[in-house]
Amino acid sequence: MAFIFSFLVSFFFSLGHPADVPYSDLEAAFVNGNASSIAEMGKEKMLISILDKEAVYSQSQATLVLKDFFSKKPATSFKFNFKGKESADGTFAIGVYTSKGEEYRVTIHFKKIGADFKIERLTIERS
Repeated sequence: MAFIFSFLVSFFFSLGHPADVPYSDLEAAFVNGNASSIAEMGKEKMLISILDKEAVYSQSQATLVLKDFFSKKPATSFKFNFKGKESADGTFAIGVYTSKGEEYRVTIHFKKIGADFKIERLTIERS
């Protein structure tokens, strides 16, 4: 009997909570120009492409690159307009970042790592 109980408890704990993609946190971080929050939602190394300049960055480097973009193009608004279907591998989303009357398309690819979705690739390009 104890074996069955232990098995059931282990099974339910292994299920964990389903991970959610942090869409609302990302929207708030883009609107507030919070580069460090965005970088912390990423993998240890992530591919970032901003206005055709592309490289793989660590989280600390990604913070600096995003801060630079936000200082030059402060946000007026940001909104996701497409959220892909979540799978065991990951998902992606497309949003619109507005600054000084200019619109930028933001594409974010997420990789599922353990129970979390982490940013694997972030692209910001002119609309």
